[in-house]
This record gives sequence, C-alpha cells and structure tokens, in this order.
Amino acid sequence: MRVAVVGAGAMGCLYGGHLAEAGVDVSLVDVWREHVDAINAKGLHITGVSGDRVVRVPATNNPETVGEVDLVLLFVKSYDTAQAVKGSRPLIGGDTKVLTLQNGLGNLEAITETVGAGRVLGGTTSHGSTLVGPREIRHAGEGPTLIGALEISSRSTAEKVADTFNGAGLRTRISDDVRGDIWGKVLVNLGINALTALTGLRNGQLLEVPELRRLMRIAVEEGVRVAEEDGVDLGSLDHVAHVYDVAEATGANHSSMLQDVDRGRRTEIDALNGEVVGLGEKLGVETPVNRALTALVKGLEHRSSL
Repeated sequence: MRVAVVGAGAMGCLYGGHLAEAGVDVSLVDVWREHVDAINAKGLHITGVSGDRVVRVPATNNPETVGEVDLVLLFVKSYDTAQAVKGSRPLIGGDTKVLTLQNGLGNLEAITETVGAGRVLGGTTSHGSTLVGPREIRHAGEGPTLIGALEISSRSTAEKVADTFNGAGLRTRISDDVRGDIWGKVLVNLGINALTALTGLRNGQLLEVPELRRLMRIAVEEGVRVAEEDGVDLGSLDHVAHVYDVAEATGANHSSMLQDVDRGRRTEIDALNGEVVGLGEKLGVETPVNRALTALVKGLEHRSSL
C-alpha cells in the first residue's frame, strides 16, 4: 500500500513515522519547507511514549513528486481541509481513498465535495503528539484509532487500512458508524480543548477546579443535545463521565488547541465549539456555553494577530 500523509505536523508525522518503520511505502507532504528539508536531511526524530528514535521517511512540499497513491491520509487543520484535498489531486488516482483522522466536524463533507463519498474514509485517533520543532515530534500518549467508510463499497479498503495500521503498531479497529464516532471525539474536544486554551492548564488540571468541571459538563451536554437533534446515534455512553475520564487519562497533555494558542496560530475552534453553535442555531438548540467559549477563543486568536 502506497500512502501519502498530507499535513506532516505532530499527528501526520506520528502516523507517517510508524508506517515507515513498518516498511510501508509512505511519503510526507507539507507546506513547511524548513520542516520538510530537515526530515529529508536528518530523518524524523520521534520521542515520547513509543520510544526515542530517528525514522527515515521521504518528505516533500510538492505532491506531484509523489504521484498517485492508494491512500491519502489527511492531517491538516480543519480550516485547510478543502484546499488541501484540492491540492492533493496529483496523489489521487482511480482507486485512491482519502482518510481523515482530523479533529472537528465538517471534514467529511469538505472531502466528499471534491472526491465523492465513495472515496472517503473517516475516523478518530486517541493518540497525542506535539510538534516540538522541524523534524521533531513528541509522542505524548497512545490510544485506539477507529476508521470506517462512508459507503459500504469502501469497507474492504477500510479493513486493509486497519490491517496496515495494526501492523505498524497503531492499534486500529473498524467503525460501523463513523459519523457517530467522530461526534464522540468532538464531544471530548468540546469539554477540554477550549478550556485548556483559555486557561493554559493541562488536560488533567481542568478537573481540579470545580467551576471548570461544571463548564466542561455543560459544554458536553449542549453538544449531546445538538447531535441528538441532528439524528446522530451517540449510543448509551455517559459522555460527560467519558470526558472527565479522558481528561484524567491524558492529564499531563497540552491539548492541540492550547498548543496552537501558545504558538500564536489559528485554532480549530470553528470546527468544534463553533460548529456546534452554528448547527444548534439551525436545529433550535441553545448552546450558550459553547457560544461563550467560541467567542473567548476568538479573542485569543485576535490578540495573537495584533
């Protein structure tokens, strides 16, 4: 299986590095030239929970140098999804599938608009990773990967991808309801990401402040009501308790949104809390806490732009 990872940030490098170590034909594609050049010159340096090593994996700024692949693994920020898929056309042949393990809502739809639902695989990851600098990532935490197909005709490909990931040490299973699983991950992000970005606290430290625990709960409950009103099957899981459990299990982690704020970068608030607010407006569901969190993170983004 030939794989191109589009968006070689913390998570893209983590997956690309694991696949390369397992002997998979994988290339990293990213717009950050210094990062790409450093990977090609010295290799990808991975530290953290999966060990300290250097992985040799080719990287490029130009997808045309890679050519058509079997799988495009998309790890760009959600606000860049549509543009990234269009820019990946040189990678996409007649049988190519595009897999998104990105955070947030709307990525499946953006990819489908360009390549069609039959080519799209979606899913979630529980791994945590931090981009330390050019060619340097830190594997902060391990967890399962879920992937599934939007159309039944692509299920066999999803199974092949899962086998490849499992062979590379990326524990993966097939999802029969990829949209529900993505919503489940979004609910976790609703409860953690914005609050860590606003307070500067690590995930687990949110649980130490009763007022923040309450905001976590309300943000998640609002998201659950929006999802259910939209017809999403969230199963029987207690999503508030699950968010608390995730925050505790990843207690030492800096969330991706906090990392973005610390670096003065645009966050994915629009695809998370902001998307829940917008969808809630359409469905007649009030989301005051998510609305406030969205506005406050937007304020941080504006401060960084001054």
